[in-house]
Amino acid sequence: MNSILYAALATGFTFGMTAIGSAVVFFFRKPSAGGTKRVYLGFAAGVMIAATIWSLIIPAIDRAQEMNVLGWLPATGGIVIGAVFLLVLEILMERLRSTGRMPGKLMKASHSTSLLLMAVTLHNIPEGMAVGLSVALAVQSGNPAMLLGAISLALGIGIQNMPEGAAISLPLRDEGMSRPKAFLIGALSAIVEPVFGVLTVFAVTVAQPLMPWLLAFAAGAMLFVSVRELIPEACCDDRNYLGTLSVLLGFLIMMILDVALG
Repeated sequence: MNSILYAALATGFTFGMTAIGSAVVFFFRKPSAGGTKRVYLGFAAGVMIAATIWSLIIPAIDRAQEMNVLGWLPATGGIVIGAVFLLVLEILMERLRSTGRMPGKLMKASHSTSLLLMAVTLHNIPEGMAVGLSVALAVQSGNPAMLLGAISLALGIGIQNMPEGAAISLPLRDEGMSRPKAFLIGALSAIVEPVFGVLTVFAVTVAQPLMPWLLAFAAGAMLFVSVRELIPEACCDDRNYLGTLSVLLGFLIMMILDVALG
């Protein structure tokens, strides 16, 4: 029971950090000019690409190799499945939007922002599972070194979640959504972390073999959104290079967080 409690606390912390990142939307008095949207979307693309590499693909390969599985196999398979899943989801979203059946809050968001929200939410599922699992195993073992490693993982993912929360709430605000609603949607993108973190503790024997596939699945979803939606919108006709530079900035910030806290 203690392991479940600690897993809930650790993943609750990572969720809270996403909410803190989403809260930057309250510092913007009004929706920004159209050019600023390039910066938001470019920054989000950079963050997602860096997180795809260091938070998802590399850990997926490492975990597969620890289980004596060819590292490239779950990484490749998971990426393909994740990309195909987002492709099907995009087609479904277009049909729902054209028929007016899209949920109200998502109906107000642009196509790219809706996909961004879904991709980041998918990305948070394996992160929550990784944190919950590592904390639970550390508590059960009573090993101080394992516990320190689990705490470091939760801290690192929590800090990484801050720019992700901002990357969702700011574009929503930019499209005219109220600050409270934009904040709420950005924060709730990470609610899956405590949910799946606790569920993983209950299903620990099933979850561990699936982790490389789940991590790569999230990577494929994030790559799909970055390449298809975010980078084109940020960099198309980017004559002043703001969108391009924001992609690089987001990538560098997330890379530093991942490597320094990984």
